[in-house]
Amino acid sequence: MSTEESPAARRLRRPTWRDPRLGVGVLLVAGSVALTTWVVGDASRTVDVYAAEATLTPGDRLTDEDVRVLQARPGGPEGTYLLVADGLPEDGVLTRVVGEGEMIPAAAVGRVGDVDLRPVVVPLTGTVPTGLGPGTVVDLWLTDPARPGAATEERAEPSLLAGDLVVADLVESDTLFTGGTGTSVEVLVPRAELAGVLDALSGDGAVVVVPVPGGGG
Repeated sequence: MSTEESPAARRLRRPTWRDPRLGVGVLLVAGSVALTTWVVGDASRTVDVYAAEATLTPGDRLTDEDVRVLQARPGGPEGTYLLVADGLPEDGVLTRVVGEGEMIPAAAVGRVGDVDLRPVVVPLTGTVPTGLGPGTVVDLWLTDPARPGAATEERAEPSLLAGDLVVADLVESDTLFTGGTGTSVEVLVPRAELAGVLDALSGDGAVVVVPVPGGGG
């Protein structure tokens, strides 16, 4: 009688440790467990980055009072945002607007000489526009002053004095020199346009602050 096993018997036989199929299965299970453990561990890992406590504008220095700490997932913040582990850069100033709660990009921090802007205080002569505040983008318009006895057609049309300026702050004052609202706006003016803005502010015309729609704030 032949002792050779039938194909059906070989399929039903319990695998032993010498069976290569068992080894492959063990490796697959171990690999799956290791991959799952790595994915879960990597997803739970975070890094601490600095974010703006309030809206910051170009020229603002970074201090502990200006920032908060946020936890961010890896895979981007390293080298992109300011890491708490590295500390705040000494003498660092912002070169662009960083909104409240926004993580501070490393590329948005430079030196004082990198900011070619100068703060100029402009009195608000009318109602304070809704939403006007630090980070808002505005235009400055110059209007011709009304002269007693002059006809309307003799007045020059309003002209754009400077455009796309960032508001650094609102200044409240009780003095009469800030205009009818008692509020002035501090805008950051490029040096190339500084002379024209200062000349307009010292003249008889009125400088009007006009917010740019969608311009932050």
